Amino acid sequence: MKIAIGADHAGYRLKDELVGFIQSLGHEVKDFGAFGPESVDYPDYASEVCGQVVSGEADKGILICGTGIGMTIAANKIPGIRCALVHDLFSAKATREHNDSNVLSLGERVIGPGVAQEIVKIWLETEFSQGERHKNRVNKVKQLEEKHTLHP
Repeated sequence: MKIAIGADHAGYRLKDELVGFIQSLGHEVKDFGAFGPESVDYPDYASEVCGQVVSGEADKGILICGTGIGMTIAANKIPGIRCALVHDLFSAKATREHNDSNVLSLGERVIGPGVAQEIVKIWLETEFSQGERHKNRVNKVKQLEEKHTLHP
């Protein structure tokens, strides 16, 4: 699987730790930065990573900032993205099974690298439930997106 990953200055250390871990699971990783502690704007990285997912150049995306909140908000503004902020194992599994999330958001200041690795592994390995009720709900989310997307 191809994974796009990006972080701002508050998440780059966790991102750097996760890149090798994701590769060790057999996935290809495209790292969009940030690569250091210099202040940067998280929406720029959310845009890059989510653009890869929407275009099909990446199968899934992972975003990291201090809390994960800013990245999640920015990512979910992009049509076609279902980004979930996850800080526990149960939610990692549930967001894939029930919501078919295609982008994962993590907060470096909220969780440590061990928990982050477990979350990422579960999230990458869990398939979307093919149950009718979950498909219907995800389709309704897509309809909301279409209804509220401004068209020029």
